This record gives sequence, C-alpha cells and structure tokens, in this order.
Amino acid sequence: MTWWGWIIAGAILLGAELSFVNAHFYLVIIGSAAILTGLAALALPIPEWLQWALFAVLAIVSMVTFRNRLYHRFTHAMPKVETGPAGGVITLPVSLGAGESCQAEHGGTYWTVRNDSDTAIPSGSRVRIARVQDLTLLVRPEK
Repeated sequence: MTWWGWIIAGAILLGAELSFVNAHFYLVIIGSAAILTGLAALALPIPEWLQWALFAVLAIVSMVTFRNRLYHRFTHAMPKVETGPAGGVITLPVSLGAGESCQAEHGGTYWTVRNDSDTAIPSGSRVRIARVQDLTLLVRPEK
C-alpha cells in the first residue's frame, strides 16, 4: 500500500471513532498505527509485507500498552449524569395506600406510580420519585 493510503485509512478510522462509533478507542489505536505506518513508508523505502507487519505490531503493542489508559482517562474524567425521572416531583390524582399503584402523568407521559412508603398518601399530594423500577415510578411523600 502507498504511504498516503495508510494515512487516508488512518484518518478514516479516526473519523469513524470520533464521529459516530463509540468503539472505546479501538479505532483510534488502529487508525494511529495506520498513520504511523504511512509516515514510516514515506520516510523509508519499506516493502509492502514489512508495512503490514509494522502496522500489525504497532496496532497490537499500542492496544496493549495505551488503550486502557486512554479509555479510563477520558471516561472517568466525565461527571456522572443523572438521567430519568428519579428525584422529580409529581402530584397524585388519587390516594395511594402503602404498596398501591395508580396511573399518573409525568413529563407528558402516563406512568404507573407505586407508593414505596409505609404510609398512605392522600389524593392531590405532591410526591417525590424515589427511583424507577422497569416502567414504574416508585414514589414517597415529599417532606
């Protein structure tokens, strides 16, 4: 393969990882190995079989050496994002005894809501969503 072929292939792999694939830095490592192989082929007259061998060695050694460090460095630095309705507040349309369920609207959608406390909750009360279990909102009286 020509030197510019390696660089183009590496750029495509880097772009694929960064644009639309969440491959956990595998494509970044392989793309970097392809670019380095292209640069080596540009600098030195390397036969094609040796280019492929260099690419394989660079990819494997880089994967074993750098991939975990890169992945953990970038993923652990990100703050945890809480998603979903947990922590939200809703108003109950009916009274709920301990462990009872009803349908209630939250965020424009009707959910199954279950009283997750030991006390009854009167109709019209505001309750806090303690957690979500499957498609059921487990609620507790708001304090």
